[in-house]
Amino acid sequence: QSDAYAGYNTLAKPGRQPAPVVSAGCWAHGRRGLFKIAEKDKAPLAIEAVGRIDTIFEAERTINGTPPEHRLAVRQTDIAPLVDDLFDWMRECCRRMSTKNPVAHAMNYFLRRADTFTRFLTDGRICLTNNAAERALRGIALGRKAWLFAGSDRGGERAAAMYSLIVTARLNDVDPQAWLADVLARINDIPNPRLHELLPWHWKAHQQVHNTIAA
Repeated sequence: QSDAYAGYNTLAKPGRQPAPVVSAGCWAHGRRGLFKIAEKDKAPLAIEAVGRIDTIFEAERTINGTPPEHRLAVRQTDIAPLVDDLFDWMRECCRRMSTKNPVAHAMNYFLRRADTFTRFLTDGRICLTNNAAERALRGIALGRKAWLFAGSDRGGERAAAMYSLIVTARLNDVDPQAWLADVLARINDIPNPRLHELLPWHWKAHQQVHNTIAA
């Protein structure tokens, strides 16, 4: 799930191996263009478009965190009609505007990618936006100048590997500092076939068992 950056297009090509990636549009990115016009120029159509999109966001909030099956059922009955109405209305608006009109341009961001923007309606696992992924990457973006001091390509690769492990620990509700300290203290004594035991999700399970026994 992403914005419309062209660099992602090759991931969805039919001949990609081992298989094409299924692309889903991010509604936050789509809304942003219309919101800027509504806020700056007070364009009535942009304001209405943002209102219609916000209604979809509000409906989606009621099912955030629920199982995919439930999300899919609610989307098909309650949210799909809102999306269909929005796209029909946008198409009608664009027929009456010049393609150079900023509002038409912002609406066409959705219309040209209707298949990706409606994909969440057929798969309960897909979110309405990729905001969670962007929040996870914010630390990398804020530290981009620091990464210039990796020293070499190899140093950069090692830093990326460490960052991936730290984020993986966080995703598994593991304290990265505690995990790294324990792993670094034990790794020399563990044979290669058992190194997977030190991965955050295995480490967490081991710690839980150990704490239970100790208690």
